[in-house]
Amino acid sequence: MDNEAWNRRYAGTELVWTAQPNRFLVAETASLSPGRALDIACGEGRNAVWLAEQGWRATGVDFSDVALGKAQRLAEARGVEVDWSQADVVAHRPGERAYDLVIVLYLQLPEPDRGRALRAAADAVAKGGTLLLVAHDSSNLEHGHGGPQHPAVLYTGADVAADIDGSGLVIEKAGVVERPVETPDGERIALDALVRAHRPAR
Repeated sequence: MDNEAWNRRYAGTELVWTAQPNRFLVAETASLSPGRALDIACGEGRNAVWLAEQGWRATGVDFSDVALGKAQRLAEARGVEVDWSQADVVAHRPGERAYDLVIVLYLQLPEPDRGRALRAAADAVAKGGTLLLVAHDSSNLEHGHGGPQHPAVLYTGADVAADIDGSGLVIEKAGVVERPVETPDGERIALDALVRAHRPAR
């Protein structure tokens, strides 16, 4: 979807997504010391705001100005400061080696856009820093619940590893994780791709 389509989706006072942070973000960053964090395609800001609450100096990037307005209001309500930046994440080039944590959560793009965005994300990871990606996995289309129904925007941990190959990051995890989803018909399981990588400190 283009900028205007996302703006229409984010229109209204209620959050499209929950205000709570992504469960995998919480789990995967529990052992990290707060530093500089970048949330790529941050949407309404729930994850960047949560990172700021944990002591991170957080920056959120999204190309929907409507979403960023809601993100700023969420940050104000939570009493934290986050730097918000409106940009197309496919073309955006954050500072190289500038962030101790770079997160990319549910950025569902087809190739070659996905590869461009993820290589830029990888390049932004500082020495000793971490890249965390979570996305709707390709297997979710047939074996999981919800998520996009277009195969072109779904991908796997192996796809991500290939996208960032040559970036200097070391892959720690690249696989499928289960995410419980509450529905009117009971709990269902969504299948997500989770990739965690780091840049060696030396």
